[in-house]
Amino acid sequence: MVGTLTRHTARIPPPPKTGAATTTVRCSPARVIAQRRRPDPSPPGRRRAEGAVRCSDVAQDAERLSLAALNRALLARQGLLERLDVSVVEAVEAIGALQAQHWPAPPVALWSRMRRFSPDDLYAALERGDLLTGTLLRTTLHLVSAREHPAYAAVAMEVADWRRSKKEASAEAQGLLDDLVAHARRTPRTSEDVAAFAEEWVKAHPRALHRDEVKAQRDRNWRALVRWQGFVRVPDDGEWGAKSPSKLRAAPKPRRKLDVETALDEVVLRHLRAFGPASADDVASWIGWRPKPVREALARLEDKLALFEDEDGRALYDLPDAPRPDPQTPAPPRLLAAFDSILLAYASKHRARILPDAHRDVVYERANLRIKPSYTVDGLVAGIWDVEITRGEAVLTLRPLEKLPRAARADLVEEAERLVQAIRPEAKGHRVVVER
Repeated sequence: MVGTLTRHTARIPPPPKTGAATTTVRCSPARVIAQRRRPDPSPPGRRRAEGAVRCSDVAQDAERLSLAALNRALLARQGLLERLDVSVVEAVEAIGALQAQHWPAPPVALWSRMRRFSPDDLYAALERGDLLTGTLLRTTLHLVSAREHPAYAAVAMEVADWRRSKKEASAEAQGLLDDLVAHARRTPRTSEDVAAFAEEWVKAHPRALHRDEVKAQRDRNWRALVRWQGFVRVPDDGEWGAKSPSKLRAAPKPRRKLDVETALDEVVLRHLRAFGPASADDVASWIGWRPKPVREALARLEDKLALFEDEDGRALYDLPDAPRPDPQTPAPPRLLAAFDSILLAYASKHRARILPDAHRDVVYERANLRIKPSYTVDGLVAGIWDVEITRGEAVLTLRPLEKLPRAARADLVEEAERLVQAIRPEAKGHRVVVER
């Protein structure tokens, strides 16, 4: 099968359970800092009681992780050291919610991380309902598993306000969302259908929304409702494929009651599973929350987490049994998708574990909020790439941002050749070009 690899394969650990018992470092950053400044209370000449360990001792003993160590930990979880030998649904859960605002991106992201993958595997999982795509974190389209969708949706919905004016909403306003979900439960709706339904609903409930709110929504054609987390996306013609899905259907009903606090705890653990070790600010940036409630969630989960520090002394949290390979572990070249999640999974000033600061302004195209497809050499972004169809031939061009070592060049070109065949199977020919 085109795009199938048999090298660098790995199984992933089972997803974290919020009730699992673990042997961990139980030290919050506040306790670590406080105890570092506090003298040892033991009397002079007397040893501390056996087994009594201060948080400062633990943090100072071998808990600091280098940038290289953080890089290899990220690559290992993402299937970028050894490709994941799992199903497409398990892969999506392992590597975290995939950015899906650019529909050609998820197949690239999965191909680069999985031992065996074809875009048809993704479309089949979406057809079965095992995977869902819709507006989630940071009001952005993501791809997640059906079983993990409820927690992501609850977390995203808590901070995403669909209203577009400063006027207080009446108690009746929630009825618009409830009725809209019912309207899209069985029949997928277009954005025009949603706007038309909202107009009819407002006529039938004239006091539910303030006139300023109605005007603001009409000025934007009710787009805030289209991007609401209560929907998932489905294809216009009912056939999953390369065409971006744009119709809206009500999200599946959760199988269990899920309060926001529980949902947040679950999403925090998923972030650490996919991107850890990470700080509270990293998690908050990824999910679109303020850091304070994320710190509170980490405090609730403290007994299930291990604490580390980065080279700047920032507190980092992780799952105790998550992979943290030797920083010298070889990292093969990999091609990352447009809007690849690992380039967004950390606070904006702390992404150097994967993206060198020197390349940020090239990879992040700020003018149109685009993140270009990139490739890694020795685990770090070292260039960008794109694909064009010319006279029926698919040409993948690698554009180095730094000198490409000769030893890595051949492996990178080979990887690119396999990728372009996998994502453009309809082309009459395939070719890779390295820009000089």
